[in-house]
Amino acid sequence: MRQKWEVLMNGKQPEGGDWNFDASNRKKLPKGIVLPVPHVFAHDLQALVKEIEEASVETIGKVDASQFEWPLDRTESLELLDVFCAELLPHFGDFQDAMTPGGWSLYHSRISFALNCKMLTPLEVIQRVENEYRTRKDEIDISQAEGFIRQILGWREYVRGIYWARMPEYAQQNFFDHQRALPEWFWTGDTKMACLSDAIGQSLEHAYAHHIQRLMLTGNFALLLGSHPDAVDAWYLGIYMDAIQWVEMPNARGMSQFADGGVMATKPYVSSANYIHKMSDHCRSCRYDPKVKTGPDACPFNALYWDFFDRNAAVLRKNPRIGMAYRNLDRMDPTQRASLFEHADWIRSNIDRL
Repeated sequence: MRQKWEVLMNGKQPEGGDWNFDASNRKKLPKGIVLPVPHVFAHDLQALVKEIEEASVETIGKVDASQFEWPLDRTESLELLDVFCAELLPHFGDFQDAMTPGGWSLYHSRISFALNCKMLTPLEVIQRVENEYRTRKDEIDISQAEGFIRQILGWREYVRGIYWARMPEYAQQNFFDHQRALPEWFWTGDTKMACLSDAIGQSLEHAYAHHIQRLMLTGNFALLLGSHPDAVDAWYLGIYMDAIQWVEMPNARGMSQFADGGVMATKPYVSSANYIHKMSDHCRSCRYDPKVKTGPDACPFNALYWDFFDRNAAVLRKNPRIGMAYRNLDRMDPTQRASLFEHADWIRSNIDRL
């Protein structure tokens, strides 16, 4: 795609000498950093909200109907893009995977809603960001621009291809035969797990969460728990501003839940608390300890993580990308393994109390 559309190219070679700079896009926010104030709008939608309420339409989340914060036309969408390029792009790549309590926007562009509703076109966004990089190389590193452009030219187009090539059967796939409902607190954010409380809370308030919050917090937990892909799909489609089905459903069902068995991704994207602790500072204020695996103080991600690999060993053990997980599981003391699986059972039985 880079070659076809002549994006970030230096003749026939990739700009910067490499195709991908993802290794530079995984930094945790430094202590004491002053985060940018999110650029929002203030539309009065009280009449629309009243109409919805009078029609008894069930909704989730909350909205300040007098201060609706999302762009509603092309002019405002371009304004949001301008702010991203001027203020956020120089740090986007570095911190695109980072998470912090209350940091619902960070250095993200939040233009996915405008893109998916066609107030902006992908090509104009890509070309604008490339131009900013080429004219401001003293302040915008290649890893910032490439990391952003890859999300649109690479991943977004890949998702579109999956949707058109695999539907409608794709929407019914359930590789692990997961059957559980989502926890009740997915609709309230009322959980003692700080990372999930924050991610779900901001989703309910802003109808937005960035890709790592979706993939490695809410999606990760739903997959480890064994939630039905239909339930996960419906939740994502219902809660996010940018959730047009063609782009949200393959991400939720394929990338997040591995319900397609590997059509979209080469491995399930699951993690224990270690990843969350590494990429965020949620764990410092959490009721649960990310370093503890069992017992009342243990982070639920830990036992569920090992239980996930154990119960799905028949279909995952031969996957070369996750061999390390099974080698570690095989080396565990049998007593420790049994304790982990027992705690995972307790978590599932007490899920709405976490």
